[in-house]
Amino acid sequence: MYVEMKNISKSFADCKACDDISFGIEQGKLVALLGPSGSGKTTLLRMIAGLEIQDGGDILIDGRVVNDVPGKDREIGFVFQNYALFRYMTVYDNIAYGLKIKKVPAKQIRETVMELIGLVGLSGMEKRYPAQLSGGQKQRVAFARALALKPKLLLLDEPFAAIDAKVRKELRNWLKDMISRVGITSIFVTHDQDEAVEVADDILIINEGRLEQIGRPLDIYKHPNTPFVAQFIGSSVVLDSFTGFKGFDEVKNDSKVVIRPEFVEAFKGDNPRFNKLISAAEKGTLRNIQFRGNCLEISLEVNGVILSTNRSLERRPVRIGDEMYVIVYRIYVINNEETAVHKNVLLKDINVEML
Repeated sequence: MYVEMKNISKSFADCKACDDISFGIEQGKLVALLGPSGSGKTTLLRMIAGLEIQDGGDILIDGRVVNDVPGKDREIGFVFQNYALFRYMTVYDNIAYGLKIKKVPAKQIRETVMELIGLVGLSGMEKRYPAQLSGGQKQRVAFARALALKPKLLLLDEPFAAIDAKVRKELRNWLKDMISRVGITSIFVTHDQDEAVEVADDILIINEGRLEQIGRPLDIYKHPNTPFVAQFIGSSVVLDSFTGFKGFDEVKNDSKVVIRPEFVEAFKGDNPRFNKLISAAEKGTLRNIQFRGNCLEISLEVNGVILSTNRSLERRPVRIGDEMYVIVYRIYVINNEETAVHKNVLLKDINVEML
């Protein structure tokens, strides 16, 4: 492992920001620290950078314990949420700043800075000031400045938080491509699930100072290990009870049920394509329709509970009040100790993915 956190703990007064956290990150990986606000993500990042000192545990980078190594000597590049650019310096001078502090020869500085300006797609903008740049361009300057000193590890604290939605999506793809081309181990903090899933090779989910789960985005999405992950990842409906639904046993009183939109299908009874499912379906009433750009999100009342699912824009129109058949493929049953996947037993001989 290139970066290792071993039994890391950190408290601020009575608040435990990190509670005995351990994990490892392979060299060259782009990893997301994902979790709600106040979960301890940024504190972890700042401890790796040497900007905060842990109360207990060891931090290793490239096999070396860096507990007592000052941040400036850890060979780390840091990209801040607010860019932290010098307002009265040009793009060129912002990127060159760290090199000048280290008294790198002027010729080498120019070669490095111009190479980075080209790499991040800002050629011709080297004489502009931050006020003359868009949010996305400022973030590229901050990225180039962090790379100028050739760090072994790159840390990014919510790098897209201050950028509008359209540019943010473009920068996600750009960042993933840049990290791949540069080949540097990188860790970024985010509370945006879509951002983590789209960009990261691996995701570490943090909640209340604890590591809930680590793994590839698809594995975490399909196989949540803890109750928190099951509820946090994806757009879910959480129910305190789930009784009387065909194909499922009654859930115990101390458990909750999590149902994601992709676990639900709603259809009209006159569609032959779904004939095989009618025997396993419940009847529901369409209560709400939301346009989501590339699909409709529909909510249906079924057996006294509201379930949601997505409906393709290419399918026949539906209206509020329509009676529809609703089938639940699977559910997550969670309690304080574990998460279990329960599949609809009436569908065991039906390949629902082919419908």
